[in-house]
Amino acid sequence: MILLYKKGDFHLHTKSSDGKLSPKELVNLAKKEGVDIIAVTDHDTISGLDEAIIEGETIGVKVISGIELSTLYENKSVHILGYFKSREQIDSNFKNYLKELNEYRIYRGEKIIKNLDSLFSIKLDYKSILEKAHGIIARPHIAKAIVDAGYDYSWDYIFENLIGDNSPAYVPNKKLTAEDGIKLLQSVGALTILAHPIFIQNIELDELLQFPFHGIEAIYPANTTEDTEKFIAYAKKYNKIISAGSDFHGITKDDSKHASTVGEVFLDEKNIEIFLHKLNEVQLNA
Repeated sequence: MILLYKKGDFHLHTKSSDGKLSPKELVNLAKKEGVDIIAVTDHDTISGLDEAIIEGETIGVKVISGIELSTLYENKSVHILGYFKSREQIDSNFKNYLKELNEYRIYRGEKIIKNLDSLFSIKLDYKSILEKAHGIIARPHIAKAIVDAGYDYSWDYIFENLIGDNSPAYVPNKKLTAEDGIKLLQSVGALTILAHPIFIQNIELDELLQFPFHGIEAIYPANTTEDTEKFIAYAKKYNKIISAGSDFHGITKDDSKHASTVGEVFLDEKNIEIFLHKLNEVQLNA
């Protein structure tokens, strides 16, 4: 029997990377919002997948195993969403690579915190942030610590001026090219989707879509209607599937203008079926 899903959100984050909710809490929120199929796509880690899958099976939400991989193209940030038909297909080499990434994230977080002190006189307790972040520090954890410490900066100001990509306090992620990131994911049978193209700057999409992505995240909260139509047209031009994701982190509109809710944008029944068919096809051909 084929299960038909009505509403899918394929880009969600938990406490396992830089989200505010536990995997279990996230799945329950999806249920509350009427989303019946989701993907957990934490940054460079798969540590929250088991909890999310088990909770999904318990309450009737389909959970796809996923990840958001940070890569570079011509020294500019490009994020790749990877999806797995099953948790078991993720091999030890891939897990070891993710372990290296997470170890680097810890170093990177400490370095950014030191830079904030030396450059902006913003003093934060690294050990406290690390503990609250469950061992993996990402920039949202640091932004929250700045606000919680009483510094009079908005969430968006912090990202745009203090820890943004062009800020002197910024420390880049471990370098992995977009091409190598796609190869890495596809080596373990993952479906690969170009994440939030609306945020890709100073790169022609025609260039990126020459790479063997399976699809593009054409439906995204920051898009205008015209943006979404443009990205769907790109998908058709390059014979890619489309995906939709809220990129939910648990951040509220009070925190940031970029905040979203689970299911704020979603993939409909027809495109969910296409997505799942492609996921099965990719895994079979791996």
